[in-house]
Amino acid sequence: MAKQRRPQARARKPNSSLPATRTTHGTTEAASAAPVTPPQPPLTAAPSKPSAPAAPPRRSTYFEAVALYERGLDQLQHHEYQSAAEIFERVLQQYSEEKELQERAQLYLNICRRQAAPREAIPQTVEERLYASTLAINGGRYDEAISHLRLVRDEDPDNDHALYMLAVAHAQRGEPAEAVAHLERAIAINPENRGLARNDPDLEPLRDDDAFRAAVEAPQGSAPRFDRRRPLRPRSVR
Repeated sequence: MAKQRRPQARARKPNSSLPATRTTHGTTEAASAAPVTPPQPPLTAAPSKPSAPAAPPRRSTYFEAVALYERGLDQLQHHEYQSAAEIFERVLQQYSEEKELQERAQLYLNICRRQAAPREAIPQTVEERLYASTLAINGGRYDEAISHLRLVRDEDPDNDHALYMLAVAHAQRGEPAEAVAHLERAIAINPENRGLARNDPDLEPLRDDDAFRAAVEAPQGSAPRFDRRRPLRPRSVR
C-alpha cells in the first residue's frame, strides 16, 4: 500500500511589523529595523553669570570720620565758624581715604573761611569817614565817597574839608553844578580852599565852567596858608 505524502507547510511571509531576527551560534538576536542612534553626551547647565562683587566692608575709621564731620556741622549751625573750620580741616587731614566725606568737608570749610574772614569795618567817626572817602576817591569809587561825605556833612555842616571833597567827587562824576555848589560853600567857610581849588587837578573837569572860575578868583593876592588843624587830602592816583 502506497504511503501518502504529507503536504509541505507553506513558508510564512515575514511580518513586516516585527523585527527581523538572525541566529548566531544558536542565539537569536533581533535586528533593528531603524538605525541605531549614537549615544549623546550628557547635557550640562549653561554657565551662570558671575555675581556682582560684594561691597567692601566699611573701614574702621569711617564712623570716626563721620562723627568728626557731624561735629563740624554742629559748630557751623551755631555760627562758630572758626571752630567748625578747624574740625573740617582735621577731617581732610586725618581721613583722606573717605573721598565722599572729603568733598563735603571741603565745601563747608570754604564757607567757614568766608564767614570767619575779617570784614572791613564801617567808618563810624568823622575822621574815619573822611579817610574812607579819600581812599574811595583815589580808587575811583565816587559813589562810595559821596555816601561817606554826606554823612560827615549832615553831622558837621561846616566841615569845609568834607565839602571840598564833595566838590571833587561830583566833578569827577561829571556833575558840575553840584561840584561848584559844594566848592563855593567850602571856600566861604575856609578861604584857603580857593587857592587849593585853583591848582587841583581833580577839579580839572570844571576849568571851563564860569561859576567855577568866579569861585576861585582870589579877592586878594595873599597866598593860601596851610592849616595844620585840617587833614591833608592825598592827591588822587592817576
